Amino acid sequence: MKLHQDSSGALNTVTGYGAGYVEINLQRYEGSIIVMPEGPVIPWPVSSFDALTLEHFEYLIAPAPEVVVFGSGSRLRFPHPRLTAALAAKRIGVESMDFMAACRTYNILMAEGRKVAAALLIEA
Repeated sequence: MKLHQDSSGALNTVTGYGAGYVEINLQRYEGSIIVMPEGPVIPWPVSSFDALTLEHFEYLIAPAPEVVVFGSGSRLRFPHPRLTAALAAKRIGVESMDFMAACRTYNILMAEGRKVAAALLIEA
């Protein structure tokens, strides 16, 4: 699916997505990523939901978003609470949804000026 691109180009925006990929500002990524409105897109070294570890979610502590939109792959799945406990301890919310819903939700929250991070799982 192609989404409308913000002409300013100043913020990281999901401009398209589909099976096995996501586009951020028209640049295609075929592996899991972490994206925030500002800064570089961060490769997220996880290739399947079952491979998620505490360390994968620790990538999200340093940027200190208000909320993490976790795109759990092609279907909605919830990570075990022990995996996100460090985020909860820092008062960082985690919302789980399928990959496509996470892309859309990230764009909405980012456009509202929220400090949001999208952790998008693209399964190999």
